[in-house]
Amino acid sequence: MDLPYSLAGAFVGFLVGLTGVGGGSLMAPILILLFGFSPAVAVGTDLWFAAITKAVGGGIHHRLGSPDWKIVLRLAAGSLPAAILTLAWLSLYHGGELESGALMNLLGVALLLTSIMMLAKPRIQAPLLRLRKQLGPRMRSRQFAATVIGGAVVGGLVTLTSVGAGALVAVMLTVLYPLRLGARTIVGTDIVHAVPLTLVAALGHSWLGNVDSWLLASLLIGSIPGIVAGSLVAGRVNEDHVRYALAAMLIISSIKLIFS
Repeated sequence: MDLPYSLAGAFVGFLVGLTGVGGGSLMAPILILLFGFSPAVAVGTDLWFAAITKAVGGGIHHRLGSPDWKIVLRLAAGSLPAAILTLAWLSLYHGGELESGALMNLLGVALLLTSIMMLAKPRIQAPLLRLRKQLGPRMRSRQFAATVIGGAVVGGLVTLTSVGAGALVAVMLTVLYPLRLGARTIVGTDIVHAVPLTLVAALGHSWLGNVDSWLLASLLIGSIPGIVAGSLVAGRVNEDHVRYALAAMLIISSIKLIFS
């Protein structure tokens, strides 16, 4: 075990337990900017970290009955083929990984988009719901196709950057299914869908040679107690303050990645 990596895992795990977000968005930039790992190895290792930690959360939500499995299947119908095609594209045309500069720019943009979604979601949710209700039956007839296409976009983005399975899917589900899905069901559906997506992407990156197993083990040793501690503290702190702080960290990380 490498203590600095385990402490980083504990920090990210604590935030995941506290807020339910932050794992995929924070771990990759920490590995790149703080520990100096190559972007490809950071993304591949982060995908395994996300797959394992979200499998635990997904199991809990499954027992609670919160996921909407029909929507999980719709998302997966787009995201899993997109992940496989993205991995094949990386293998055939990029030697298993994007050029570091391009990957850092893409990761920076994904982090910036995620932070904007985190900050804007409470403010844009009501206008989006009004728009959704105005569209009425026209939108309902396109729900299936929109969910599959949205899943495909997220699948490609997650496979390339390890970012996007959380905030982006949550906003999309809020817009597409405002009457069917409550807040708890959105979280459960989002997490359960992320498990097979990140697992497929992680297996692909292992095949491409982009995973550091020792690093992954060190991160997980710290993340497990971190998630437990964060879960115990959840509800005792102001979630808005945590969300603003997390969004600020993502924005700073995105700027550093884009301009480094």
